[in-house]
Amino acid sequence: MEVRVSNQGNINHRGLGSSKKIVVAMMAALTLISCSKSEQQAGPPGGGQALPVTVLSIEPTSVPVSAETVAQTEGAREVEIRPRVGGILLKRLYEEGSAVKEGQALFQIDPVPYQIALAQAKAQWAQQKAKIDQTQREADRLKGLLESQSISQREYDNAVSDNSVAQAALQQAEASIREAELNLSYTKVTAPVSGVSGRFQFSEGALVSANDSLLTTVVQLSPIWVRFSLSDNELEQLGGRLTEKNVQKISLTLPDGKEYSENGKLNFAASQIDPTLGTQQLRATFNNADKQLIPGQFVRAKVTVGQRDGVFLVPQASVMSSQQGKFVYVVNEKNEATVRPVVAGNWIGSNWVILKGLNAGEKVVIDNLIKIRPGAPVQPHPPAEAPAAEGGAPQKAAANPSGKHA
Repeated sequence: MEVRVSNQGNINHRGLGSSKKIVVAMMAALTLISCSKSEQQAGPPGGGQALPVTVLSIEPTSVPVSAETVAQTEGAREVEIRPRVGGILLKRLYEEGSAVKEGQALFQIDPVPYQIALAQAKAQWAQQKAKIDQTQREADRLKGLLESQSISQREYDNAVSDNSVAQAALQQAEASIREAELNLSYTKVTAPVSGVSGRFQFSEGALVSANDSLLTTVVQLSPIWVRFSLSDNELEQLGGRLTEKNVQKISLTLPDGKEYSENGKLNFAASQIDPTLGTQQLRATFNNADKQLIPGQFVRAKVTVGQRDGVFLVPQASVMSSQQGKFVYVVNEKNEATVRPVVAGNWIGSNWVILKGLNAGEKVVIDNLIKIRPGAPVQPHPPAEAPAAEGGAPQKAAANPSGKHA
């Protein structure tokens, strides 16, 4: 009997231990559930604090009304050098690629044939001059005979006519001399304009043809022209078709990103829109005394026609796009991020020009844009400050308009 009682006691003791384990497990489960609910009620990580964002307080400003496009330079005068007379090209008188002045000799064509032609023209002139003297003396002699009625009127008239024909032949001989002198001068090919010479297309000793053989080119570099075009949309932003009167300034950006030191002037604007390309063809002239611009170079031309007042500048990264258009996040009085649709113009530097949708003094969010949700609480701070740590003062931080919080 004692043994049975003892076994029963062991059994009760084991059952009690199992019950305690069950109770402990239930309490642990309740604790986990309670912690989970607390975390859900606490909100986002960080102890329920609002998302820190950098905001920019905007004010209206004035910006230039301008459009920028790709352009190409070209010489104001690009001349093809061709001989005016044919012959053997004896010598090149310039250095290829060097600067030449107007009137400078570039090539020498064999002058001997043209020297002979000039001598022949002078001989014909001398012959005609002698004939005139003869016909003049004959006319004078017959005039005395006609007065004494020794000859008929017809004979005298024929003598006068012969003298007139001889004088006309003399004028023709004089013209032949001038032509021969001109052809002889053309044997020395000169530069019609000042500029930079091109490559020699022939070799010395080659036979060249008059007005046909291209010897080289000369390009005038100062002033230099810049050709470009603007589309219908760009012209609409500028207020319509451009003319020399409504363009205030034209500036250039060089291929290395630097601004050209001088501004240009519009010297040609097409009177109509190109129906094929839908653009207006334009051309500006720039001073290029230091030869910094080279013909054929690609640059960027910026046309300014005036200025627009009452617009806002915001960093490019703060302007986002959706199917409804562009928008920004604005912090309201409750420190909540609200969506604000905007109408954007063009870029100026690293900023968007906002034409409509914003008001003076509003705070535009410029970072942490991916994490923001419409209506969510935020902790705004100026671009020069980081959000305050718990129990501390605000920390200094540089503005980061890239959309990522530093």
